[in-house]
Amino acid sequence: MVRKALYVRLDAKPGFESKVEEFLKEALPLVEAEAETKAWFAIKMGPMTYGIFDAFPDDAGRDAHLAGKVAEALKSRAEELFRSPPQIEKIDVLAAKLP
Repeated sequence: MVRKALYVRLDAKPGFESKVEEFLKEALPLVEAEAETKAWFAIKMGPMTYGIFDAFPDDAGRDAHLAGKVAEALKSRAEELFRSPPQIEKIDVLAAKLP
């Protein structure tokens, strides 16, 4: 069961859309190695607007993800890829359906 989540909004710099998409796709293997990340989605919401939504069983799992390799990569490439710093929102999950 998941109880905690993150939503991260990412606004690509003009001309960097394909690099943002590549970055997000390359993050998947890193997330797959995280036992407490129960669901992870890299999403595109508009021509230059992207996001990440992920879910965890508890605060400890979420905190581990925030201290992990994907978060590290996001921080290290943020200035290069995004118009503004990623907006990270901690979310409580009220109900979920997962495989």
